[in-house]
Amino acid sequence: MKKIMNKPTEVVGDALMGLQMAYPDALSYIPKLEVICRKEKKIDKVALISGGGAGHEPLHAGYVGKGMLDAAVSGNVFSSPSPDRIGTALREVSCGKGVLMVIKNYSGDIMNFGMAADLAKLDGIETSQVIVKDDAAVPDREEGTGRRGIAGTVFVHKIAGARAEQGASLEEVRASAEKAVRNIRTMGVAMTPCILPAVGKPGFQIAEDEIEIGMGIHGEQGVESSKIKTAKEIAEILLDKIMADYDYSGAEAAVLINGLGGTPLMELYILNMEVQKLLKEREIKAYRTLVGNYCTSIDMTGASITLMKLDEELKALLDAPCDTPAWKI
Repeated sequence: MKKIMNKPTEVVGDALMGLQMAYPDALSYIPKLEVICRKEKKIDKVALISGGGAGHEPLHAGYVGKGMLDAAVSGNVFSSPSPDRIGTALREVSCGKGVLMVIKNYSGDIMNFGMAADLAKLDGIETSQVIVKDDAAVPDREEGTGRRGIAGTVFVHKIAGARAEQGASLEEVRASAEKAVRNIRTMGVAMTPCILPAVGKPGFQIAEDEIEIGMGIHGEQGVESSKIKTAKEIAEILLDKIMADYDYSGAEAAVLINGLGGTPLMELYILNMEVQKLLKEREIKAYRTLVGNYCTSIDMTGASITLMKLDEELKALLDAPCDTPAWKI
């Protein structure tokens, strides 16, 4: 294992400290509790927090700032943050107008954010939540956790953050975030596994001549293993799966071509070229396209495609100004 770090057990805190030091005028960091907050606390709007396990940078702390999150809370690598960490974030951002929690659909996150919200209620902090479940590789179902929340979470942060910045109520912010969730689907492909710092070796295996279609951002099993494909073939497979799950035909859509941490931008742009061709063929207009590392899996190579179907409200919120380390408009 070759990684730029000090101690494997300290990578999360060191990374967050380094992020805060890069943006000292905008961010504050609470050591040991792994919370990143906006330094300028807003007192006239609904607050927005998100979080989850580390290892997906810039998710979540990279989206703290004007027009997006007020705070992000991190667990250890690929582990949910504890209720006390989440509770700290809730107390830091609460200003009496309520706090919306954006939660990815994993059982640990749902349980711990829920416990933190229950405790915050005792302190008079009103909370609400949205659960992101955009991974088209996993069937949505009533029983069990159901489909996973992955890169589409970034769009939910943007929509909810912009709505909160407008001075909307907690229920109005939640409703806009829920609309975004309903209209987002993501599908990914992994080429190589990732190496967990505390373990020092890959957490799973992918054969040298194979790729994994639909693998989760923590290495969860995909829907199929396949021999290596061209960029055109990968784009077709991923978009076909997305389109089979949700109807984007004739719509305008926001597009996210997301790297998983180890994929060069050259390859992401090649994938984007093929995706844009396919969208045009299917009469889907790419209204805004993002290409880069937005929700990663440490150093995994691979990519995901996210589409968010737009209406006039979502377009306006997508275009609203934001100023965060990972996304600026």
